[in-house]
Amino acid sequence: MKNLSGDEREALLLALVQALYKDEITEGMLLQRLRKQVLGLTQEQYATLVGISRRTLSDIERDKAQLTLTVMNRVFKPLGLKVGLLPRSRGLLQKLVGDADAL
Repeated sequence: MKNLSGDEREALLLALVQALYKDEITEGMLLQRLRKQVLGLTQEQYATLVGISRRTLSDIERDKAQLTLTVMNRVFKPLGLKVGLLPRSRGLLQKLVGDADAL
């Protein structure tokens, strides 16, 4: 993994979250890419960091886990993210983020 600058990590995070909002990737894919590309951690390292088993992390990254909001927030916290409510309507989501072209 190439060492990214703070600005590069932030740009990657924003691009991947945008892809999630566009339904191009899932939450599990988002977590896996951020874990690898932003933090450069293995599943074992990241699972230890957030206090879950490696198996649970694997299930999350494969979108196979049934999780509570507490666990989801714990898993995304090291990445500077938290689980929240967003409108399902693309039009409302665009208004929410204020950039119709971004989504």
